[in-house]
Amino acid sequence: MSAATTAALREMRWWDIEPVLELEHALFPDDAWSPGMFWSELAHARGPGATRHYVVAEEPATGRIVGYAGLAALGDLSDVQTIAVSREAWGTGLGSELLTDLLKAATAFECATVLLEVRVDNTRAQKLYERFGFEPIGFRRGYYQPGNIDALVMRLTLHEHVADNAPETGTE
Repeated sequence: MSAATTAALREMRWWDIEPVLELEHALFPDDAWSPGMFWSELAHARGPGATRHYVVAEEPATGRIVGYAGLAALGDLSDVQTIAVSREAWGTGLGSELLTDLLKAATAFECATVLLEVRVDNTRAQKLYERFGFEPIGFRRGYYQPGNIDALVMRLTLHEHVADNAPETGTE
């Protein structure tokens, strides 16, 4: 996948679980999600009481899944559950596209705050989140198992994010 190629985002469905799991195991071999975890998340992603939003990114030519992301919402708080991009799609902007989609979903869920956990050794992801305005607020010791890797907890306040990125009104 070249930097000029963009993937198409669409809603994740149950038939995407198997290819998503392949990517999940390739990227996170030590702490990959189980099929049941994805099934449980997707069970809450449709209908009037939906509290989840999951998308996949497909290569236009092949239909191969090269990324995925998910968000959980509860009240005015949302949490990035997962976000992943295949290694061959790194540097193409796909991570930004996926995160943008999740933030739009958080806004649609009327959430004021978005939280996430990221491995302390995943500086690539941390830099992405910082570009979007996420700020570190703490650590979760031993969060990623079985490797006992700490998580950095980050937060984005959506109304501040929207205000900071609003176009100028030209009233000066």
